[in-house]
Amino acid sequence: MKSEGVTAVGAPIRSHISDYAETGPAESSAEAGSSALEPRPSNPEPCRSRLLDYAEAEPPVRPDAEGRQAPKPGVPAYHTPVLVPAHPRYVDALDASGRPTRVPFIAYELFEHPTDGTVAFAFTTPARLVAALGEAQPWVATSIGPLAEGVREHGVTVRVDPRVAPGHHNWLPDDLAAYAREVR
Repeated sequence: MKSEGVTAVGAPIRSHISDYAETGPAESSAEAGSSALEPRPSNPEPCRSRLLDYAEAEPPVRPDAEGRQAPKPGVPAYHTPVLVPAHPRYVDALDASGRPTRVPFIAYELFEHPTDGTVAFAFTTPARLVAALGEAQPWVATSIGPLAEGVREHGVTVRVDPRVAPGHHNWLPDDLAAYAREVR
C-alpha cells in the first residue's frame, strides 16, 4: 500500500510509512527513472520502524527533587504518606546508669499473601484502612519509600490499598483494650 499524492508543483508525495512495509532502498521516482508505483529492488535487510526502538526501550529514569530515582509508572512517589498497620512494643533494658527501663519501639504488622508471600499493608487514607482491617486496628503514618526500603531487607513487599476479605479484622476492640492493660 502506497500513500501518494501530488503537490501543487506536480511532484509526487510519498508517505514514508511504505519504506517500512516494503524492502529495498527508498528512491525518488526521478532517480528510478520510472513511475513511483513500480516495485523497488529487494534488499536483504528490511527497514525497521524507529518507533519500536522507543516502545521497547525502558522509560527514562528521572531523579526526584532529592536526587533519588523517580518511581516507575503506577508506583507512588517516595514521600507519599501511608498508614501502616503497626503497634507499639516494649523491651525491658537497662539505661546508661544501669537502672531498668522500658524501651518503646513500633512493630509493623506483616501479613501472609497467597501469591506474594509475606507483605506489609499500606493504606492511602484512614477510611481504606478501616474498611479493610476494622476501626480497632492500630497504625502508624510513614512514607512509602522508607517503609518499602526497610521491609525489603527482610524479603517483604508492600501492598498499597489491598483488598481484604470483609469481616476478617486483625484487631477487635477487646483486643485493643487487653493490649492497653498489658502495657501499662
